[in-house]
Amino acid sequence: MPRLLRALAVLVALVIAGGAAAWVVKNPEQVLLDDATRAGAPGRFVRLSDGATHYEVAGPDTGRVVVLVHGFSVPMYIWDSTFMALSAAGYRTVRYDVFGRGWSDRPDGAYDGPMFDRQLDELLDSLHVTGPVDLMGLSYGGFVTGHYTAGHRERVRTLTLVDPVATSSPMPSIITTPLLGTWLWQVTRVPGMADNQASDFLHPQDFPGWADRYRPQMRFKGFGRALLRSAVTASSTNFDSLYAGVARTGVPVLLIWGRQDQTVTFDKSEVVRRAIPSLVFFPVDSAGHLPHLEQTALVNARLFDFLAAHPVQR
Repeated sequence: MPRLLRALAVLVALVIAGGAAAWVVKNPEQVLLDDATRAGAPGRFVRLSDGATHYEVAGPDTGRVVVLVHGFSVPMYIWDSTFMALSAAGYRTVRYDVFGRGWSDRPDGAYDGPMFDRQLDELLDSLHVTGPVDLMGLSYGGFVTGHYTAGHRERVRTLTLVDPVATSSPMPSIITTPLLGTWLWQVTRVPGMADNQASDFLHPQDFPGWADRYRPQMRFKGFGRALLRSAVTASSTNFDSLYAGVARTGVPVLLIWGRQDQTVTFDKSEVVRRAIPSLVFFPVDSAGHLPHLEQTALVNARLFDFLAAHPVQR
């Protein structure tokens, strides 16, 4: 019996040692994101109740305000072409890194609707934006902007959704298991996230360096935790109810979707269309999950038409 116990103890020690080694080798998070780390970073920063938020504003101070919210893990640079087009057209355009991504802090929070609502609400307050804004959400940003619109009708003039997340599925129980789930997520899922971004495009060869642009944010501690908790939030969200809540506000909605999207497939658009019958639907041919990048001219033209159809009420 003592020999069996010793053997078991050795086995447990080897498993723990192997797990620790895998964590060191596979986990990309090595640096604490703080003011010193952010020194020299592009854009601006504002300290909100849940932490520092990285953002950028362009266009005239008196312009109509448009706010761009990125998706699950690619930070605000994913809006480059839209940001430049809107600001050049005279819109006061705001984009920011959602908590846990890019240069924004990675607070130890729930990464749920109320947390994302606070970040956007406080960011608008810090920019002295008092009137309603035109809100745009991409992919997971559809959850963020949909939740915000449903609860803050007075602050939203229009909502544009680009290939938004529309369905949920339960997370594997092993991933939600304390300690073990975190370890598995960090060593099996997080390390490959940069290379996996290529699947968002129909023609990834047209976007060289996309994965390399993604990698810097992965080295900051708390990145994987933020994504895991965001995924858990999405897995427990009833998107039919979420988008039905948007419909009840009466906010005009434009829905844009790439027909060849393999991340949130085109058939999922029916969920949003059913929940918001009054929306304007714009399917985009020859585009994957990011039609605003693969068919920039078409998407921008449709976006400008939609905004013009809903002018500022003075």
